Amino acid sequence: MNHPAMSIRIQAACSEVIWAARLNLIWLVFTLAGGVILGLGPATVAAYTLARRHARNETFQAWSEFWTVYRREFVRASLLVLPAVLVATVLVGNYLYFSALGPDLGAPRIASFVALIVLAGVGAHVGPLYAHYDLPLWAYWPKAVQLALLRPASSVILLLALSAIAYATLALPILAPLISFGAWIYLNTWLCQRFFQENEARLHSKGNS
Repeated sequence: MNHPAMSIRIQAACSEVIWAARLNLIWLVFTLAGGVILGLGPATVAAYTLARRHARNETFQAWSEFWTVYRREFVRASLLVLPAVLVATVLVGNYLYFSALGPDLGAPRIASFVALIVLAGVGAHVGPLYAHYDLPLWAYWPKAVQLALLRPASSVILLLALSAIAYATLALPILAPLISFGAWIYLNTWLCQRFFQENEARLHSKGNS
């Protein structure tokens, strides 16, 4: 058994867990600093930006870099994130309302649930897209829809990862302030970076054929 190699893997895994917990803390602090509503968008964009840089093995000061992105992207990030949060809130409210009314309203309840899944599948691409590509603000959501439709397997993987983290958080609510948000943002970014690279390689090969 190669004990040194195993020890290195364990240390690397622990380092990534610590990074996710640190990202979780910074995201929470800056979200709360903006009164949640005003802080959510820029904190989320800043977290995805730093997660991308970490996935690319860049070295940086997390708190100062987070603040720089948070301040720079404050307006654009809010315009990107808050409309989706509003739609998700309405859909969750509809789902709970129709569920409370009993089985006679099963169709609108199911429709609200399906719409939530679609929004989650598309939304899982938006943060990594914003951190990775320089596009007009209005183009990120249509691009995310395009990727979700053209790469359904990738969307399913993202939804499964999100479901796993959500399930673990529901089972152990203490995970939410400790690591859940940071873990999702980091894992979401890591997966999407690979999906983007595969997509770019496929487009490049088509262009050369």
